[in-house]
Amino acid sequence: MRVTQQPAKRGSQKWMQDLVDRHPGSLDGQLRASGALTGGSSLTWRSPLKGDDWAEYRDEDFLNCLGLKGLSTDLAAYWPRRGPQWDALATGADGRVFLVEAKAHAHELESHCQALPESRNVIADALNRTKKYLGVSPEADWLTGYYQYANRLAHLQFLRNKGVDAWLIFLYFTSADDVNGPASAEEWRSYQQSLYRHLGLWNAKAIPGVVNAYVDVQSLR
Repeated sequence: MRVTQQPAKRGSQKWMQDLVDRHPGSLDGQLRASGALTGGSSLTWRSPLKGDDWAEYRDEDFLNCLGLKGLSTDLAAYWPRRGPQWDALATGADGRVFLVEAKAHAHELESHCQALPESRNVIADALNRTKKYLGVSPEADWLTGYYQYANRLAHLQFLRNKGVDAWLIFLYFTSADDVNGPASAEEWRSYQQSLYRHLGLWNAKAIPGVVNAYVDVQSLR
């Protein structure tokens, strides 16, 4: 599904659009330091693009956007329709793909699964497989509290299990005074610790392919 957007006025959507459109290299240094980008390479942004109506992508269309159309049937079996709508998508020169989930306010971290029973069962199965892979207790609640974070991890694991060199960037904007967001990376980390405890991710740094990145919105103005 391709979901067109208007130019955003505030919050993480605004800052994500601004970063991709006017400061496309803002994450490159952090990603190189983490090993997500190799050598002197840079991200090539695939969405959201001004010339593409700021569209965001989900389901088979996010795969198409990343050049992974061949996985559409597998994704349909793994996850119900209307899966995660990605804040941004990018590729690297070496074939790596990048999924981005952006936040500017702490309340954006909170979410619950609202799927109907049949879809919920499929989702729960995918989440449980991801928990098992990461060594997380099967008792950890991934359907309430921080469901969005969990389903992003499940999609990362789907791609990696299919042999895709995929990376998931949790992008935290700081000093987003338009939404009274956290002023620093340290403030964000205090909220992240609550998330990690709830999901049973005691050592978040050990999640293969996951990178936390921070951008001060003042640098985008």
